[in-house]
Amino acid sequence: MINGKVLRDAFISGANNITNNREKIDQLNVFPVPDGDTGTNMSMTISSSVRELSRLVDPSATVVADTAASSFLRGARGNSGVILSLLFRGISKGLKGKEEVSGEDFADALAKGVSAAYKAVMKPTEGTILTVARIASERASMAKSDDFLITFEAALDGAKEALAETPEMLPVLKKAGVVDAGGQGLVTIFEGMLSVFRDGKMIEANTAPTVAAPEKTRSAAAISDEEITFTYCTEFIINRDKTIKANPLELRKYLESIGDSCVVVDDEDIIKVHVHTNHPGNALEFALTYGPLVNLKIENMRDQNERMKHDTKENGADAIATPDGGGYTPVKPEKKFGFVSVCVGDGLEQLFTDLGVDTLVSGGQTMNPSTEDILKAVELTPAEVVFVLPNNKNIIMAAELAVPLATRKVIVLHTKTIPMGISAMLAFDSSVSDDDNAVEMMAAADNVSTGQITYAARNSDFDGHDIKEGDILALNNGKLDFTDTDFMAATVKLTEKMCSKESSFVTLIYGADVTDEQAEQVVNDLESKLDSEIEISAVRGGQPIYYFIISIE
Repeated sequence: MINGKVLRDAFISGANNITNNREKIDQLNVFPVPDGDTGTNMSMTISSSVRELSRLVDPSATVVADTAASSFLRGARGNSGVILSLLFRGISKGLKGKEEVSGEDFADALAKGVSAAYKAVMKPTEGTILTVARIASERASMAKSDDFLITFEAALDGAKEALAETPEMLPVLKKAGVVDAGGQGLVTIFEGMLSVFRDGKMIEANTAPTVAAPEKTRSAAAISDEEITFTYCTEFIINRDKTIKANPLELRKYLESIGDSCVVVDDEDIIKVHVHTNHPGNALEFALTYGPLVNLKIENMRDQNERMKHDTKENGADAIATPDGGGYTPVKPEKKFGFVSVCVGDGLEQLFTDLGVDTLVSGGQTMNPSTEDILKAVELTPAEVVFVLPNNKNIIMAAELAVPLATRKVIVLHTKTIPMGISAMLAFDSSVSDDDNAVEMMAAADNVSTGQITYAARNSDFDGHDIKEGDILALNNGKLDFTDTDFMAATVKLTEKMCSKESSFVTLIYGADVTDEQAEQVVNDLESKLDSEIEISAVRGGQPIYYFIISIE
């Protein structure tokens, strides 16, 4: 039997062990793009509990497990971190009410943790952290011992054996000559815990525990008047008059001549328009030549900005939670629908704000926000129903964990890229229900193709490509299409490959390392190569990591 104090020290030792080894685990990532990195995400997830656990004096096992699970849940980052948090949340449920823990108690608790982790993943992949945890659980149960140390050692032995087999389960691991990074992370944590269980020795952290600073959460009220070039945010829908042969591209060109932040999306029946302009009447007059207008909305952004600043101050929205447990005050709902979006880059922040996003969470590739970061943003959004746009596949699971923690209804849209998030926002219709909006917004998101131009963070032999650190990578809807040495040439080539006869709009969102002149050159090169009917535009996103994010509709 082990008591709560020993369990507490073991959790801290496990956290310290993965913190000390996170860079080695990061290097196991096979896909060479810069990403959140498994070791770092798992380290940040488990290290979020160290401070809270250290405060416990002579605790029971159930208090230790509950404290750890709660911290893991809120600190979860990336898919690997979320799975880790679910595993330990299941363990805490299995230890509920226990003063001490026997071998059989631990085996039962680990089984509950594995079950919770598998249920949370829509399509579990064997050869990952899930497999390592499952085999560990099976070995713990097979030990059939009340002796805690015997049971835990059996679990760790099973985890190590499963980890060694992961390359046989996933060919991409075998080709790269590595084991699964998430599985290695779990083994590393278990090894740190065993040091306490077997030797009574807590592994110390080589550096301070990896706990990230609070993610930047930005309200639309933070926009200064100086950032507003055109005063009126103008939105409307045109019910297309099919007797009129009008080209939406001409409408878009006209609107761009009298304003900015112009977005025009059309299908056979409607044209949805968003534009910032000082002359909304002119925009409406021109639009009427295409058909009758509905759902008109014109807002004075300067006036709205001042009111939002006042409301934010009155509602106490400046009281934001911190990772060490500081409190924050949720704002009161003032409207039916609200939006939270994850993005990084001043241009992208402005774009999502223009589209109606209330609260922004700074993050994305290499910067996965935690569940707590997303929860804070939700609670600071003054709406009854809050839609969350993760805009990155490695953030979706962390966002989902915020749903049951929130004081209001939260709907997480599974937007995996920035263009998907933008398309989802454009499809929002305030006149329909939240559930109908969720369906329509995701349908719009799924209808956009995303290209990404980035660089290789490490040497790799991936999917038939011999990749060297620094090579330019062209990603077609998340899959590596080709490599290059010139990011501008790669952007042109990838956009050409992704366009089809059905393509109407190409939007190039250029990053912090791309100049206006370079973006303009890419647009010019594409205009000389693509069908003249395809409208091409460039928007400064200011994002790191990606030279260009390409949206094709």
